[in-house]
Amino acid sequence: MSVPNRSRRPTIKDVAAEAGVSPAAVSKAFNGTGRISEQTRLRIQEAATGLGWSPNAAASALRRSRSHTIALVVRRPSDVLGTDPHFSELINGLESELAPRGYGLLLHLVADGDEEGRLYERLAAEGRVDGAVLTESRIDDPRPVQLRRLGLPFVLLGGPDGVMLSHQETGVTEAVEHLLALGHRRIGYVSGPPELVHSRFRQGVFTDVLDRSGLAPVAVIPTDFGAEAAIAATERLLALSPRPTAIVYANDSMAMCGIGAAQRAGLSVPGELSVIGYDDLPLGRWLHPRLTTVDQRVTVVGAAAARVLLAEVGEERVPAPELAESPRLVVRESTGPASP
Repeated sequence: MSVPNRSRRPTIKDVAAEAGVSPAAVSKAFNGTGRISEQTRLRIQEAATGLGWSPNAAASALRRSRSHTIALVVRRPSDVLGTDPHFSELINGLESELAPRGYGLLLHLVADGDEEGRLYERLAAEGRVDGAVLTESRIDDPRPVQLRRLGLPFVLLGGPDGVMLSHQETGVTEAVEHLLALGHRRIGYVSGPPELVHSRFRQGVFTDVLDRSGLAPVAVIPTDFGAEAAIAATERLLALSPRPTAIVYANDSMAMCGIGAAQRAGLSVPGELSVIGYDDLPLGRWLHPRLTTVDQRVTVVGAAAARVLLAEVGEERVPAPELAESPRLVVRESTGPASP
């Protein structure tokens, strides 16, 4: 047996490496769960003793009952997340259901899919959470398969069968039809990342509504939802000849940045450019001009997601979840008749 590194506290991964098993096997050996041979169990216990490792209290408590903690993992750079209040509204909705039932929310920011996958493995092995909220389903998303393998309950937001996607067609359709009714025929779209299911879905609805009117988008520009990307996309659209008379944005934060970029370019909103956002964040109601947007009731969606997940983890007294109402267009001051 190798000599442990005493410069840091040993972890479950150290024990797994020493015993030649997975971290999940170490967890099973100490929790008494799952199938594991007696020979392997003894080898794991010997490795743990040699390293001076013991399972943490949180993991032990989970196996005795529950941790009463739910994970929310957000795959966004911190600077992008800081400019998007969407997740604050989502957290408010989640907490409105979790906190009264004694559940805490464990928030993690990750940079990419590999880091997110490793995090779920660690959370499951250490027994730190009862379930997870998966945000922003991706094309060929591996997370549902992974979490089912780990035995970790989850709820998926924005997936083909998720809480947030099924009714979004209504909001996008109303937004485009509103612009068409105002006489707009040159309409651009600033989208989110194309690998996200809801980005691709909304873009498809946007294009279909225009197509039914015999039109095509002036341009569709994907972004990472960040402020800088939104400003750059707006500048690209406004540099076209002829430029669009209206732009639809995939979220309110980008729409607000777009209004600022248009005003800096000398255009009046909505006199020369109409703008529509998506989310109906509170800040949009105080913007000048006040933002026309699609209200997808983010806090309500968060509350519904929490109820679904609490039922999955076995909270029998949780009422049956109510589906969020279809998103609806909220017309304010950032849209007006098309300019010549």
